Amino acid sequence: MVSLYRGLLLVLMALLPSAHGAAAMTRSKISAAFMFGDSIVDPGNNNDRLTEAKANFPPYGQDFPGGVATGRFSNGKVPGDMLVSRLGIKELLPPYLGNDLPLSELLTGVVFASGGSGYDPLTSIPSAATSSTGQLELFLEYKERLRALVGEEEMTRVISEGIYFTVMGANDLANNYFTIPLRRHQYDLPSYVKFLVSSAVNFTMKLNEMGAKKIALIGIAPIGCCPSQRELGSRECEPMRNQAANLFNSEIEKEIQRLDAEQNVQGSKFIYLDIYYNLLDLIQQSDFYGFKEVTEGCCGSTMLNAAIFIKNHPACPNAYDFIFWDSFHPTEKAYNIVVDKLFQQKMQYLM
Repeated sequence: MVSLYRGLLLVLMALLPSAHGAAAMTRSKISAAFMFGDSIVDPGNNNDRLTEAKANFPPYGQDFPGGVATGRFSNGKVPGDMLVSRLGIKELLPPYLGNDLPLSELLTGVVFASGGSGYDPLTSIPSAATSSTGQLELFLEYKERLRALVGEEEMTRVISEGIYFTVMGANDLANNYFTIPLRRHQYDLPSYVKFLVSSAVNFTMKLNEMGAKKIALIGIAPIGCCPSQRELGSRECEPMRNQAANLFNSEIEKEIQRLDAEQNVQGSKFIYLDIYYNLLDLIQQSDFYGFKEVTEGCCGSTMLNAAIFIKNHPACPNAYDFIFWDSFHPTEKAYNIVVDKLFQQKMQYLM
């Protein structure tokens, strides 16, 4: 009988994970998050750049912890912060540039995004933003930096287990194609969107070749509904800009599905996340979500009511009622709802 009990005990001990194994089971396989893109997710990479596309001054950040204007283009947190918080990684996703980041931050992810950037290399020139190619170069620099700090094996683990987000395209349309004549002389709208889709696919593939295995590409928002893009005084969204965003999204979604089918065997996963209809839902059902103002920005509604042009301007006292903080970027409340929707829809595929 004793030998029988001893045998059962040995079997149970073999089945139970060790303390180290238990920790590994409870720890999320996603240990770090990395963000590429534009001002929707830039938390301060442009702070030290000579550019109009910066937000490290009031009224930005009035509802951020401590009321600090960090360089985030909103009244509070931005999608990168919300994503890492929901993933259980950390509470804020910091900018890669301009900060003496501790090792703990480098190991759990950073942002390479730059306000004013886009997939089209021409887009970043007027705003002096870090281009999409420049952001990949920063990622390469980050990898070398991490290798020097923790060694090849740990660096490889962080990169391969991390989750990657790309949020670009709005500037390519709103501040390039529809604003600067050059691309309109070279391309009609469908051809330009095709060029953007090709550029986005190339960016995604390069990121994958650099070690990223879980990549989420977030589409273009309904930019025609941004206060600065609506026709002056109109309560309606500008249709051409929304049509362009929708066309890009439908085409890039197909390409991301194709990439995922091709690369899945290699252990890589790609998903498309829809911001267009999730944000449009807030605009069209604003009462349901508790918003009182959908067409105006809390800080104003013209092209000159965003970024450096509103430096130290007074903000409205009731940002909670607004979908848009300035004439281009949503409020923290609006971002929170959209990020919740993204998590409910497709995020589990990358987990």
